[in-house]
Order: sequence, then C-alpha cells, then structure tokens
Amino acid sequence: MRYDQGFVQPIHEFAPAVLADIIRRQPASKERTAFAWSVAVGAALARATTVELRERTLRVTARDARWAKELERARETILPRLRCLLGDVVDRVEILAD
Repeated sequence: MRYDQGFVQPIHEFAPAVLADIIRRQPASKERTAFAWSVAVGAALARATTVELRERTLRVTARDARWAKELERARETILPRLRCLLGDVVDRVEILAD
C-alpha cells in the first residue's frame, strides 16, 4: 500500500494540539488543572509541586525553595503552555515555597 507523503503528518507535529483540545473540552476541575500542570512542566516538577487555580491565578506550591527557584526560571515558558492547555482561564502563575 502506498501513501502520499504530503498527506501523512508525523505524530509529534499534531499530538500536542490534539491533547490540548481534549484537555480544554473537559469541565473545569482541580484534576484537570493538575493534569494540565503535569503536561506543561513534566513529571519531575509536577511531583515536587501542588497547584490550585483561583480567580485566573495558578497558585503553585513547591516542595522547597530549590524547586521554587526552578519554577521561577521556567515561568516564561510555563504560562504559555498552560494557556494552550487550559485556555484563557490562567492569567498568571504565583509560585510559593513550602
């Protein structure tokens, strides 16, 4: 069977958009927020933090000051990813250390 290479698209080119669309369609919940957070930051940062969405601000509590520092460094990358995954429900990320 032959296929048209112009039609076939590698999965890494469309999978993020499909995942974001699936997440945005889910009803708002703390589980949806936590899942979007883990997708946006990766497993290691997700395990070292807890998140809560309050009035368009995502409050991130890091396990300790070292994790909070890593999050501060990545803040400019994290917010656009979250907006892509959750839509326009997040305006800012507030980072706290436990």
